[in-house]
Amino acid sequence: MPGYIDIVCNLYDPEAVRKGQTGIDEGFKRQVRMDRRLWGGIRVSQYLRKMDRAGIERSLLIAVRAGDLNVAGSFELPYERVARVCARYPDRFSGLAGVDPFRGMQGLRDLEHAVNDLGFVGAHLYPHWFGLAPDHAKYYPYYAKCCELDVPIMMQIGHNLVYSRKRRLASVGRPITLDQVAIDFPELRLIGIHIGVPWTDEAISMAWKHENVYLAGDAYAPKHWPKAFAHYANTYGSHKVLFGTDWPVIDPERAVAEIDALGMRPESNRRMMRDNALAVFTRLPGARRKAGRSR
Repeated sequence: MPGYIDIVCNLYDPEAVRKGQTGIDEGFKRQVRMDRRLWGGIRVSQYLRKMDRAGIERSLLIAVRAGDLNVAGSFELPYERVARVCARYPDRFSGLAGVDPFRGMQGLRDLEHAVNDLGFVGAHLYPHWFGLAPDHAKYYPYYAKCCELDVPIMMQIGHNLVYSRKRRLASVGRPITLDQVAIDFPELRLIGIHIGVPWTDEAISMAWKHENVYLAGDAYAPKHWPKAFAHYANTYGSHKVLFGTDWPVIDPERAVAEIDALGMRPESNRRMMRDNALAVFTRLPGARRKAGRSR
């Protein structure tokens, strides 16, 4: 049986930690109760063994762009770094291109390069790092570019924690702000990641209202998922929820074990853990591109 697809995964190796490319400090690691043995990062080869034990076939690695680089505390994980990992393990990883709306036309060219030349399969946005809600006009050129490239864009919705005491960020990702975006870009596949806590019902309402809005069950241990979210994934929203970990926040082995313990319907589990990812990320190997979509 084909393995699972984790759509939200961070490159958390010793190099990224050493260069400050993870965006999390020791306070955050304590808050999420991260195993201290992981604080310094782990090699990609070690993480692959975690994926194997969890039954995860492929993880989507985020080339994060976190904040305007002219502002202290912002950082990025270069596209090229993620592309090298994906090229080394093409059957296990695919890349996601981080979006920085303050880079203007160069940012749009970067996104096009990431998809067309580096083989990335989607875009990624952290609205709180830019202090702009998802429906802000500065993002609209990037949404349009995603439509042109026929790739989805995922973004954190809900509140955000204090990732670093040196740069405290306000929560700007109310799920309702996806409403106007979905209306203005009906072709754009939008994925609200991190469940939308504490506005999970609002996130579900957006996915229920708009056929092009999806959700991801990542960043929160499945045994602690809000009941409404677990119910949605298992029933009338089984075609709209994708699996993710947000590693290193949630360990993949823990995530899969706790999802198994939820006792989901087999069809709903299969959709969340693999099939929905192939339907949304149409550039993934094994995905079926719909008629009319061009590369």
